[in-house]
Amino acid sequence: MKRPAGGRGKELAAVAPLLDEITEDVLYGKVWERPELSPRDRSLITITCLVALGRDQAQGHMEYGIENGLTVEEIGEAIAHIAFYAGWPVAVSAARKLKTIVDARDAAQGKE
Repeated sequence: MKRPAGGRGKELAAVAPLLDEITEDVLYGKVWERPELSPRDRSLITITCLVALGRDQAQGHMEYGIENGLTVEEIGEAIAHIAFYAGWPVAVSAARKLKTIVDARDAAQGKE
């Protein structure tokens, strides 16, 4: 299992090598690989938790979620749904992150 965008970098290993190793071996090597939930479902759960907590990692996990089979529309719907439970500001911030992903993807495909 590879990490989501921005997940593994030299900067993390340089300052917290044990955290980097545990993240790789346990989180992505064991937890994400368990068959009881699909990678798509794990992505949806992870995205909603990170959005609810207002974490920067949400954007990387949104990109990863798309790779795992989520659609932009599904992620947008999840963001709208949790706005009522996690708060409006975190949902708006997450929607902006999702828009950044969509814009970058459109630019890469030559769309305006």
